[in-house]
Amino acid sequence: MSYVVANRVFVKPEYSQEFEQRFKNRAGQINQQPGFVLMEVLKPESDNTPYVVLTHWENEQAFQNWVGSEDFKMAHQNPMNKEAFLDGGGIERYAVVVSSDY
Repeated sequence: MSYVVANRVFVKPEYSQEFEQRFKNRAGQINQQPGFVLMEVLKPESDNTPYVVLTHWENEQAFQNWVGSEDFKMAHQNPMNKEAFLDGGGIERYAVVVSSDY
């Protein structure tokens, strides 16, 4: 069964371009992780809606291994200024029940 982690991030409008660019320029360590399947960064199309960063994994253990890795620490060093974010959001974890490709 696959595993999905959603990180909902409320970004102030004046920081949205920087937020997106950081993902576009990311070092790519996550791509090399055993059990990693896919990452998607979803941009909100309405006000007061968070960005959603989805990571797809083969299983929960693959995600846990990523979080405990040196690559995770490297990918999360030098975070954006806290002023860039609004309150709310957070991490959600899901086991996939049904998946369909197009």
